[in-house]
Amino acid sequence: MSQPTIESILQEKRLFPPSTEFSQNAQIKSLEDYQRLYDKAKADPQKFWAELAETELHWFQKWDTVLDWQAPFAKWFVGGKINISYNCLDRHLTTWRKNKAALIWEGEPGDSRTLTYAQLHREVCQFANVLKQLGVQKGDRVGIYMPMIPEAAIAMLACARIGAPHSVVFGGFSAEALRDRLIDAQAKVVVTADGGWRKDAIVPLKEQVDKALADDAVPSVENVLVVKRTGQDIYMQLGGRDHWWHDLQKGASADCPAEPMDSEDLLFVLYTSGSTGKPKGVVHTTGGYNLYTHMTTKWIFDLQDTDVYWCTADVGWITGHSYIVYGPLSNGATTLMYEGAPRASNPGCFWDVIEKYGVNIFYTAPTAIRAFIKMGEHHPNARNLSSLRLLGTVGEPINPEAWMWYHKVIGGERCPIVDTWWQTETGGIMITPLPGAISTKPGSATLPFPGILADIVDLEGNTVPENEGGYLAVRYPWPGMMRTVYGDPERFRRTYWEHIPPKMGIILTLPAMVQEKMKTAISG
Repeated sequence: MSQPTIESILQEKRLFPPSTEFSQNAQIKSLEDYQRLYDKAKADPQKFWAELAETELHWFQKWDTVLDWQAPFAKWFVGGKINISYNCLDRHLTTWRKNKAALIWEGEPGDSRTLTYAQLHREVCQFANVLKQLGVQKGDRVGIYMPMIPEAAIAMLACARIGAPHSVVFGGFSAEALRDRLIDAQAKVVVTADGGWRKDAIVPLKEQVDKALADDAVPSVENVLVVKRTGQDIYMQLGGRDHWWHDLQKGASADCPAEPMDSEDLLFVLYTSGSTGKPKGVVHTTGGYNLYTHMTTKWIFDLQDTDVYWCTADVGWITGHSYIVYGPLSNGATTLMYEGAPRASNPGCFWDVIEKYGVNIFYTAPTAIRAFIKMGEHHPNARNLSSLRLLGTVGEPINPEAWMWYHKVIGGERCPIVDTWWQTETGGIMITPLPGAISTKPGSATLPFPGILADIVDLEGNTVPENEGGYLAVRYPWPGMMRTVYGDPERFRRTYWEHIPPKMGIILTLPAMVQEKMKTAISG
């Protein structure tokens, strides 16, 4: 079958090895260490992931089978009992981390909160009991349409605690988009706020919820919980559907044991619009997703116990799920959440946050970096960014010029940059440098994460020659992979599994084109 070829025009030769000091203190300290991990995972993927699952996570009951693969449907750690909320909270309470900052929050107007692991655990248990009081049971779906405030993470963790799958909808989406997602998920409850701050303006979230639910458009929704954030007048259907968060939370018990969940129980549905048609409800389950976000966060961001880690994504995206909430908290890290965005009244607000909290790890999007460049380097130069030790990018490819600006101006030419490639469907990062082990190159995501058997193939499934383009494929399942499209397994099969015939094992094709083979990305 003939197909157009992709010509690589990026001939980037600049390499930036990690400093000796960084590598000595890193989780993964050398290219040889990375290669050993990668080879071990490739030789026996199931053993590799099983050993990590056993040593890195708490299980109420160990699994019977590591992987049940009935193409294209994967089940990981079959028979295992686990709870991701327990792994993010309870297990840290028996350690010194009990009184460590779990979540630092900075509001756009300058208000702030810090919750220790003990405090976050209490709030999550209380809200889990609120959901129970409203009739939410294991398996019921909960819609979350929130600003970037601590209650968004609390709601997610509370849902996971009682086994109620959440569906977070980005707070910038319209009432129509929210309605479609609530209908598809058959949500029983919606958690929202009166509004949120964004670029000095109030985003009227409750008003959008009211529009989405008007005329009984979503008959499955029985209750709406509202956080008072911005304080403007809103319509509240009191005595019926609508409830203030603070009224129910203050009377709720802080005793709510985590529900032992089957490893393959539904954790959340996250809708991705894709290129055409009805939004796809990407399904992620509990055990495998917990492990994959835990390990990628630990190794890629080289987490140290003293780090303040900041991912600038919104919780409405997969990046916010995996790398603001679940990955960092499972590791016992301090994760920072910021409500606002660079704006005319404060174009340097990101740098203010880094300076104020001594942020060590900063993970943002190339789009944001290009916007920072346009604003001018005088903004970051006016702040003390010396606390930074690691930078990251996510969301789309970063051009070498923006990478170099990020390296010099924000990183002071001392911080490795982890340029990460992944998608909603993958659950976590797939191709990335491990910062203590792999030299970085502007514009290149470098190498696959250990356990990810990535390849570039043609439309017949053959590996393409070096430095020729093709389709990015993954030849073996991994724990964080999506399980299906919610309510539509045939769409899952059709979208991801029918483009290329399987050769040399399974092939999952992802909607991305690449211009260089990963194995030559560094040396090329």
